[in-house]
Amino acid sequence: MGSASCLGPEFPGPLGPALRATGRDSKERHSVKQQLDSLVSEMVEKGILFTEARREFEKRFIARVLQRHKGNLSRAAKDLRIHRNTLGKKIEEYKL
Repeated sequence: MGSASCLGPEFPGPLGPALRATGRDSKERHSVKQQLDSLVSEMVEKGILFTEARREFEKRFIARVLQRHKGNLSRAAKDLRIHRNTLGKKIEEYKL
């Protein structure tokens, strides 16, 4: 992935654009980051594996973006900043 880490000021991947979206102020971003940090801590404490957590996060994130775009793969892929074919493969993989 890019040079940004999840501990740094920006989140890499599809989450980054959502947190930097126009109209979101820094308090909202900070709140989301705090919620994510709390959730990650809880998952680690409960022994949830990284691969399982990542898979579930990606599945739910993609499902939400697809819902936002009413199933339009081209728009969802653009919003996620991934290729449409990659999105199609992930939809198959996650049975969305």
